[in-house]
Amino acid sequence: MMTFLIYLVGWIIFIGGVAWAMMALHVAQHNIAIVAVILLGIGVITGATRARHRDS
Repeated sequence: MMTFLIYLVGWIIFIGGVAWAMMALHVAQHNIAIVAVILLGIGVITGATRARHRDS
């Protein structure tokens, strides 16, 4: 579970950076939200698959 949380925290920081960059480029807020949700889904899937192999 700890490995999953580390991956998730890393992805949340990454998503925050991407959202901040998109805001600086004046991208519409609904587009930023869509990208953030997609990245969060990818992060959860990636973290779950990698943590499953390491925490066994």
